[in-house]
Amino acid sequence: DLFAAVEPILPGLQEDDIVVWVLGSGPYPPGVVALQELLDAASEELEPEDVWQPEDMNDTCLYIFTSGTTGLPKAARVSHLKSIMCLSFYELVGASSRDVVYLALPLYHMAGSLLGIVGCIGIGATCVLKEKFSASQFWDDCRAEGVTVFQYIGELCRYLVNQPQRPGEREHGLRLAVGSGLRPDVWRSFLQRFGAIRIVETYGMTEGNVTLFNYTG
Repeated sequence: DLFAAVEPILPGLQEDDIVVWVLGSGPYPPGVVALQELLDAASEELEPEDVWQPEDMNDTCLYIFTSGTTGLPKAARVSHLKSIMCLSFYELVGASSRDVVYLALPLYHMAGSLLGIVGCIGIGATCVLKEKFSASQFWDDCRAEGVTVFQYIGELCRYLVNQPQRPGEREHGLRLAVGSGLRPDVWRSFLQRFGAIRIVETYGMTEGNVTLFNYTG
């Protein structure tokens, strides 16, 4: 779906020796790498030469574009060390390998990708990826997938609270909600309406060095 946005600048990327990887149905023009073909042909055994290690864990691992709180989005540098530290995120908030985590946040931001996906890998939890958040389908999804943990940004909880009341919306296995930006009034309404769910509110920044956890509520 995103290839159409890249195709007009493909010649320039190729001139700069920038490789474009594509996953999905083709056909594709010459010069791009069909990732699925390489995955199908790859061995399932990991060879020593396939393991790469950075010289310094503080070197740049990737760039994540922030949401642009103070202006346009900015490319924030994320080190290898910070990426690895995200493996412990869900363990710090009380989740485990037995949990099923519901994730409907954009994967091009820190919360969805590193805290969400990498955090699930860190504890070996099951991750239910939703392409787009739907307040009207949320509780049905939770019941169908056996969801026990929900990662939010504050507005998602407000969307749920603002939905018309429906039968069975307290009949779920959700035990933990973790995220950022939950207003106190929405917090109280969320618990009153949907039951005894533990909420762990966090505060941090993609380019920051410190994260705060509110364990007490």
